[in-house]
Amino acid sequence: MLCARRLLRLAALPPPRARSYAEPAAGPAAMAFTFASPTQVGGGGRRAAGPGAAVTSQCPPGPVPSRPVPSIPAALSPQVFYNGAAVKQVDVPTLTGSFGILAAHVPTLQVLKPGVVTVYGEDGTATKYFVSSGSVTVNADSTVQVLAEEAVTMDMLDLATAKSNLEKAISEVAAASDEAAKAEAQIKVEANEALVKALE
Repeated sequence: MLCARRLLRLAALPPPRARSYAEPAAGPAAMAFTFASPTQVGGGGRRAAGPGAAVTSQCPPGPVPSRPVPSIPAALSPQVFYNGAAVKQVDVPTLTGSFGILAAHVPTLQVLKPGVVTVYGEDGTATKYFVSSGSVTVNADSTVQVLAEEAVTMDMLDLATAKSNLEKAISEVAAASDEAAKAEAQIKVEANEALVKALE
């Protein structure tokens, strides 16, 4: 009988509830943003990473990837664009859709798809990067990490080259002799479609 009363009392308590996306959060007012790519175009060392955010590459030099994303230069090395930088907002393209991240965002882990990551500094200036793939992690403490397989600033890309590579990739899909070759060519098509869309 005592056990039954205890169970009834516990059943009467409202269950703990997680915050939904639409609810305001009590949490840090600022976001700490980290954005890195182990195969970034350009050399190591110091590099301006958006307004007032110069960082040093933390990754040891690595091998050049065997098959870079089309129309991204092949001379790649590790790079950290932001390292715990205070930013206002980050917009990311993911497999479940694009979304913006502000301080106190609901924690999530998402897979990046080819597209543009836009970083808004505290002064409102926007810096855009094209990413091939990767992941974005949003933590409860308002820290955000974007780890891109390959990332470049938009000024390093060329629309004519992207369009040319898209046409070649479409031809490769049609000419593929087996499923593996077709799948690889389809990845090139998707990456180049995203490049063309980002540059137009």
